[in-house]
Amino acid sequence: MSKPKHARTLAETEAQAVTWNIRVSPRKLNLVAGLIRGKKAQDAVAQLTFSKRRIAVTVKKTLESAIANAENNHSLDVDRLVVAKAEVGRAMVMKRFHARGRGRASTIEKWFSHLKIVVAEQQLAAQAEQEAA
Repeated sequence: MSKPKHARTLAETEAQAVTWNIRVSPRKLNLVAGLIRGKKAQDAVAQLTFSKRRIAVTVKKTLESAIANAENNHSLDVDRLVVAKAEVGRAMVMKRFHARGRGRASTIEKWFSHLKIVVAEQQLAAQAEQEAA
């Protein structure tokens, strides 16, 4: 006996990849995720490849995983993929202390975050309208 399957939450033309507990603050990760939102998948990979930010490597891995999921698991056309969503969420916070003067201590918070990237297959008519605009 196994558990029943969950109903698919995404559309038939979408695929996703999720990375949990990335050691970077959500604020910094959201800056990099904002670079790729709404772009074609290949353009987003190129942008992340040449980004100077350290976390861009992890975002690129997640995006490539979403593209591979779309191609292998859902039989979507890779050339028509667009980054539909790039969601960033808060994860745990490690709390450390920093010794201060007079025997006091102050806290240091080390933030972790989650990343969810959804790629969708763009329709040909919508793609032609977007290129024209």
